[in-house]
Amino acid sequence: MKGTNLGEFQELVLLTIGVLYPEAYGVGIKEEILSKTGRKVTLSTVHAALNRLEKKNLITSDFGEATKMRGGKRKRYFTITAFGIKTLNETRAQRDLLWNAIPEQVFQVNWQL
Repeated sequence: MKGTNLGEFQELVLLTIGVLYPEAYGVGIKEEILSKTGRKVTLSTVHAALNRLEKKNLITSDFGEATKMRGGKRKRYFTITAFGIKTLNETRAQRDLLWNAIPEQVFQVNWQL
């Protein structure tokens, strides 16, 4: 996975785009992250991640039609690219490899937090 530098929040946004396909746009992504994780994020944080993901060619975007409800503004919809899917699969494989390498005893210890 060298070269992708996919951070935790970028991965979360990328996964959320997949969940919302084909209706993934900024506000929807923000609301879905809150709904699924309980994590409150700002729209500007989501847009910053979207810009980084697009620069890395992990997603593409297209504008939808203008609507009266949005004052003539068009929504910008995001889609995961083939490279984005490949990156997600590699990230998942790496995490699974590490999770599976943890000895069972680690999970049986009564950790005091």
